[in-house]
Amino acid sequence: MDATERVSPAGSVPVDAAPAGAGRRGGWALGLALACHPGPALAVTALACALALGSGLGGSRSALITAAVLTGQLSVGWCNDAYDARRDARAGRRGKPAADGTVAAGAVWAAATVALAVCVPLSLACGVLAGTVHLAAVAAAWLYNLRLKATALSWLPYVAGFGALPAAVALSVPGGPAPRWWTVAAGALLGFAAHLADTLPDIAEDRAAGIRGLPHRLGDRGTRLLLPLPLLGATAVLAFGPPGPVDAGGAAALALAGSAALAGPALGRRWRKAALAGAVAVAAVDLALLLVRGVTAG
Repeated sequence: MDATERVSPAGSVPVDAAPAGAGRRGGWALGLALACHPGPALAVTALACALALGSGLGGSRSALITAAVLTGQLSVGWCNDAYDARRDARAGRRGKPAADGTVAAGAVWAAATVALAVCVPLSLACGVLAGTVHLAAVAAAWLYNLRLKATALSWLPYVAGFGALPAAVALSVPGGPAPRWWTVAAGALLGFAAHLADTLPDIAEDRAAGIRGLPHRLGDRGTRLLLPLPLLGATAVLAFGPPGPVDAGGAAALALAGSAALAGPALGRRWRKAALAGAVAVAAVDLALLLVRGVTAG
């Protein structure tokens, strides 16, 4: 995130140069695949696919939405790795292909640009309004990578992106029915929680690199204490938002989400990714509840 020379942790190899042995680690193709942040990219894409199928869209329409979301996520992941290559190289972070020279940072930038270019027509093919909403979410994610990650507004792109996902899917339905407010609100809360959970394991390293996002300002303890609130809030919105009393499914979802939301941060000191795993578990519960409740207005 600075303008100094891109160097390896040893200070002698430019980031854009492939160090000796890079090919033995899998080569540039594998490096490019790993640089897109495949876990989050596939998770968000799978969520979009499930929402599309659950909204009653046909297979071809669901595939179109899935492809649009996938290309958007690939562009965001590659942008993130390429932009952070210098900082990651200095920190000696492992598993960062653009930083260790497995793949040139320029190649990762090129992949991000191509993915973004493909994402635009795919998104608009889902409908002008739906596509605009999705592209706005992708733009917010790029803004996070390039600027907001190191500010107190680091949470905003996550909230916007996750809230936009059910809205874009709903607007892709023929006739463009309005998304239900509780689906957008739940998505936004899950996005806020995802930001906290994803950042939590790296707070100390990020602080040392000069990043001052919201979780870094809250600190490890503050982030752990805050994390269960948006997770529980998302489930509560889905349980209480629809008209009528809370049914057995809503009550069960609240119990399961509550357990996962509290267990994740509590186990975080023993397992580095526990908080993120807890957030994913709550998201799975919420997705099941959302598919039962429906994405669009009746």
